[in-house]
Amino acid sequence: MNIKPLSDRVLIEPNPAEEKTAGGLFIPDTAKEKPLAGKVVAVGPGTSEVTMEVKVGDQVLYGKYAGTEINVDGKDYLIMRQNDILAII
Repeated sequence: MNIKPLSDRVLIEPNPAEEKTAGGLFIPDTAKEKPLAGKVVAVGPGTSEVTMEVKVGDQVLYGKYAGTEINVDGKDYLIMRQNDILAII
């Protein structure tokens, strides 16, 4: 991949949406929730005020409406600022 985030931005590959409920029922595509976790794929260099705390390979949690969705080579990614990330898991 040749995407390099700038400043304090992070590129995240969202985890796949749940296909089944805990009880075994299949969830239709129209009812699937957006995943709120994903894997960091690329990290920007940071700024003079913001040092980057996440690194490539980290699993992170982020807000429901955080980031901008992009599609590269048929794969979906989110690009967001580091301060939109809630936690490293």
